[in-house]
Amino acid sequence: MKQGKKIALLFLLVFTAALLGGCNSSGNVGVIDVNKVMTESPKVKQFQEQLNVKGKELSDQLEKDKASLSAADFQKKQETLYAEFMKVKQEMEGQIDSSIKETLDGIAKEKKLGVILYKNGVAQGGTDITDDVIKKLQ
Repeated sequence: MKQGKKIALLFLLVFTAALLGGCNSSGNVGVIDVNKVMTESPKVKQFQEQLNVKGKELSDQLEKDKASLSAADFQKKQETLYAEFMKVKQEMEGQIDSSIKETLDGIAKEKKLGVILYKNGVAQGGTDITDDVIKKLQ
């Protein structure tokens, strides 16, 4: 049985090396500072503003209804509005994530990058594409 495990492991290593070798034909590595993108991108700021507006709307609605609701009904309303806010937040985060991924795909093709890594995980080297991503996320 040990021989079978060794063969399976060897096969897996060879398959992974071949797969990675084929995907990374250019050998160029890009790096992205996601934190910088999240704080400086106009598109991300727009999503954040929309989320803040939605949160304020829901909060104002809850405050307005507070006087006319019993404590139990107020608690239920609060939970319902919080769930609605979280749903909107998740949708917006999905849109941001999709926009970033789409932008990264375009930049990777444009700059012939085989791999894009998170900047905080790279000790040295790589082409920093953070500003390119921010520019394209207008």
